[in-house]
Amino acid sequence: MTQPVSRSATLLVVCTAHFLMPFMMSAVGVALPAIGREFSASAMQLGLVETTYVLSASIFLLAMGRMGDIYGRRRIFQYGIVIFTLVGGLLSQAWSIESMIALRFLQGMGGSMVMATTFAIVVSVFPPEERGKALGIAVASVYAGISCGPFFGGALVTAFGWRAIFYLAVPLGMITFAISCFKLHGEWAEAKGEPFDWRGSLVYAGAIMLLIVGASNLDRGAWAWLVALCGSGGLVLFLVLEARTAYPVLNVALLRGNRVFAFSNLAALLNYAGTFGVTFFLSLYLQYVKGLDPHEAGTILMIQPIVQTVFSPLCGRLADRFSAATVATIGMGLCATGIGIAATITGGTQITLIMAMLVILGLGFALFSSPNVSVIMGSVAPRYLGVASGLNSTMRTLGMMGSMTIITITFSIVMSGQAVTAQTQPQFLLSMHAALLTFSALCVIGIFFSMARIRRSPGKE
Repeated sequence: MTQPVSRSATLLVVCTAHFLMPFMMSAVGVALPAIGREFSASAMQLGLVETTYVLSASIFLLAMGRMGDIYGRRRIFQYGIVIFTLVGGLLSQAWSIESMIALRFLQGMGGSMVMATTFAIVVSVFPPEERGKALGIAVASVYAGISCGPFFGGALVTAFGWRAIFYLAVPLGMITFAISCFKLHGEWAEAKGEPFDWRGSLVYAGAIMLLIVGASNLDRGAWAWLVALCGSGGLVLFLVLEARTAYPVLNVALLRGNRVFAFSNLAALLNYAGTFGVTFFLSLYLQYVKGLDPHEAGTILMIQPIVQTVFSPLCGRLADRFSAATVATIGMGLCATGIGIAATITGGTQITLIMAMLVILGLGFALFSSPNVSVIMGSVAPRYLGVASGLNSTMRTLGMMGSMTIITITFSIVMSGQAVTAQTQPQFLLSMHAALLTFSALCVIGIFFSMARIRRSPGKE
């Protein structure tokens, strides 16, 4: 590096990107009804507008993290911003629902290039004693984007139509790219010169695609279960191939020989699987059971990401002063407690209890997220930071898909394909209780994985 790297400038670049990605994703969710009306799209097609983005990100995250290690994290990050921005501009001119779905796949690839490198860049710049605070601020910017997306997205759609959201992506993306060019100096590529594992990447991509497609359609028949099973088998094949590859996209030794790294990623997977579906259920509950309108329900649900945004930097600082694994374990415990409270909700539950539960859940996730990322990134050598960042993000997306799979199976068994209405309210509440108890149990299991690493020093591979 020819000139010193500014930590504050680096954090500004990362936070700008971290705000942009979830902001656009949550804002698009608000625009889906308007998109559906213009293109006469089916519910399944509208679902694909969101699912395709998540699918693409899941496929490419691990590979992009490895590419960052080899070719430079700053370079991959900037390429990702360019792709995300350009595709956002094209989405504003979409001519059909099919074109939107295809473009969202490309946008997901750009997003994966950004999200697979940001944490690695932060860890490359900040010393261990300041890492937790920096990661906490970076995580807070993600929650800020999630919180602002529905509010500002709804306002844009109401005033100017759904295309305005994608118009906004262009200047925001250009600003992020410009800041990275002027403020993000230097490059980080500790694995420079090593070959890229195309075979492993393709096997992984195919396995993830089969797994997500199958898991998303488990209520549609035996074929979906078969597809999901093939995807699971593909992941096993991927791990076997990687163990025999000289320069793998995922060094299996990081999972097999580094218990801190392995347990931290498992804890992340269980945490996201246990928490992601809570908002889904509460959104339906507040509207169908409590009779609130979408705006009122959305305002209440904003409590959780706002709490996460406010407390994540503080929790990051706690991870610098105390054991990050211990802080993360306490957070997992609060998540299990909050979801357990949610599982007791009935038609007569007071809104104040729901709001208190969202505060507990938001605080728990703030305590878990950035300290857990700090443990993951601190447990590997610099040459694997991109892979570690990509795998952590992959755990997030797979956890989200796992959460929705549990919901799909629960609805299929309890509601037998019926819509949520006043007449099916008892079945809906039974489904919600069963799924939330499952989510809480996943977080309890996650506590044990998180506790198993507390007294262990993160070994460098």
